[in-house]
Amino acid sequence: MKWTDTQRIAEDLYDKYEEVDPKTIRFTDLMQWVMDLDGFDDTEEHCGERVLEAIQLAWIDEAS
Repeated sequence: MKWTDTQRIAEDLYDKYEEVDPKTIRFTDLMQWVMDLDGFDDTEEHCGERVLEAIQLAWIDEAS
């Protein structure tokens, strides 16, 4: 899984952190949580604010 797999990342985050409201997560935490997901294989350098925003929005949609 890479940073561009935003929907899959959002689904995995939703499954792993069901009790978390994705609207309240800090981007620094979000980045680390994504990097800690099973099957994630990308570097921090490939991530930016836009990528994290896309993941957060997909996670919010998943949680709705």
